[in-house]
Amino acid sequence: MSKYNHILFFNQIDITQIGKVGGKNASLGEMYNQLTPMGVAIPNGFALTANGYRLFIKKNNLVKQLDELLLKLDRINYSNLSVIGEQARNLILSAVIPDEIKEELNKAYQFLCEQCGKDNLDVAVRSSATAEDLPTASFAGQMQSFLNISGTEQLMAAMHRCFVSLYTDRAIKYRIDMGFDKFDIAISVGVQQMVRSDKASSGVAFTIDPDSGFENTIIINGSWGLGENIVQGSITPDEWMVLNLL
Repeated sequence: MSKYNHILFFNQIDITQIGKVGGKNASLGEMYNQLTPMGVAIPNGFALTANGYRLFIKKNNLVKQLDELLLKLDRINYSNLSVIGEQARNLILSAVIPDEIKEELNKAYQFLCEQCGKDNLDVAVRSSATAEDLPTASFAGQMQSFLNISGTEQLMAAMHRCFVSLYTDRAIKYRIDMGFDKFDIAISVGVQQMVRSDKASSGVAFTIDPDSGFENTIIINGSWGLGENIVQGSITPDEWMVLNLL
């Protein structure tokens, strides 16, 4: 594997690296490294680091523009939140991805394709904020994910959209509510091999009961098809409770 400046593969990531790759990618790296040796098939992938996003912001001179824009935000009634949010997203969407980011992303994607034995591997592309999945802040559902992305052109566009989603209306207001400065939070982008959920099922497993906090149980929600259907609440999944009373 060639050296990258802004890419880390899952085998290089653990839970201590939230500042580099965000909460979601740090958890994926931890799962990959801890569970793969135990025979659990975690799909491989990589993360464009938060520094890759910061380079994008710097190269496009966006700090001053975003700062001036957000200073106009009505922080009492948020009467202009939708207008300011749209302008911020348009600023980021109209910016150009630096060539070095494009080259590294293409190289990492091709490496992942070779590992999986496919020319244009289907991948999931997910936002992973550096303040995500913390005890005091979650950002759950506020930034975008893209599924069944194939080829470098689609991958680049999805990554760009992940950058944009750091400035959804909800994300902007949540940062303010939680006391984060405008530029305290950066975004990493995770790229992971898609699995054939149509051949089995997908879902969510909790290692603690999310309703009661009871620790000696695993709660599993599952259904046919993509797990995104469960996460977005568009279907009612089957549920299993596995108790550990030892």
